[in-house]
Amino acid sequence: MGRIKSLMIKKAARELFETVPEFSEDFVNNKKLLTGTIHFKSMRNKVAGGIIRLVQKQKAEQERKNIKEEIIVEEDKIEQYNL
Repeated sequence: MGRIKSLMIKKAARELFETVPEFSEDFVNNKKLLTGTIHFKSMRNKVAGGIIRLVQKQKAEQERKNIKEEIIVEEDKIEQYNL
């Protein structure tokens, strides 16, 4: 089980993720992007980790959406062949 992050860390990660499109799943790159905005090392690391989690969550949602669309298209094809 993972550690629970405080609401301040989660909120900062969410706000930065929504405003800065350059974030990715690379922890080191995210830390470098946060260097100018967050001065405390431990907080910067926690926020970078939170951003990684948000990026992964966004990718998973996009994959689920694509799979649902593929299933709908396949069902339509099956219905067309049955008619």
